Amino acid sequence: MTQLAALPTWHDEEWRYADFAALETLAPERFDEWKEVELAPGETRRKCMVLGGESPELHRIRLTVGEGARAELFVANIGNDYTRVEVEIRLAKGAHFQFGGVTIGGGNATREFVTRTIHAEPEATSEQVVRAVHWGQGTGNFLGRIDVARDAQKTDAVQDFKGLLLERGASANAKPELEIFADDVKCAHGASIGEMDETARFYMAARGIPPEVAKSLLVRAFIADAFAALDDELEQERLLDAALAVLGDVA
Repeated sequence: MTQLAALPTWHDEEWRYADFAALETLAPERFDEWKEVELAPGETRRKCMVLGGESPELHRIRLTVGEGARAELFVANIGNDYTRVEVEIRLAKGAHFQFGGVTIGGGNATREFVTRTIHAEPEATSEQVVRAVHWGQGTGNFLGRIDVARDAQKTDAVQDFKGLLLERGASANAKPELEIFADDVKCAHGASIGEMDETARFYMAARGIPPEVAKSLLVRAFIADAFAALDDELEQERLLDAALAVLGDVA
């Protein structure tokens, strides 16, 4: 009989902000389920997803990106219950990983992205842009780890997280992590969390723009960064529209 993986606990760093009450409702075998994706050398593959529903969801993806290949993943996480998207990436020489993610919503749900990017060989690049917009008691999380192996010289890796809290009681958490063993690399990460720019809202109101329209425009501009690298206007609009559709329940 195949032994199932141990269930996560508070002691596991990659689960530190998870909703454990929601996790207990998932079948134990779910924690062993990974979607395995392998890109051949020189291949380019893109996936755009809108995830989240009325019950807890766990999505685990493992990418192996061959030499000179390019993997792009763009996700709008809009669940009304705990929704976790976990991605593990291994990059060969000259490969690239592009990730754009948005968590958005209210209620008391936790929505999170967890990534581990392994730069295993030289000259690979990665860029991760995550935006979180929450209200009520909603929470948006991003835990991003980058590992650079000793032989992975000329690595260029970037993580950028920004959170926007529309109401008191909402929260956002970011835990960027770098472990670098090579000495000729460029690695950077940034994280910031704040409230909506009231000056901008006042400016727009002074020009006759209704408050709900101003709010939508400002949120759209904020989250659009996550999908800016998506070279497909129709997919960009689909992801943005899905994210903005949940804004209706916040003043």
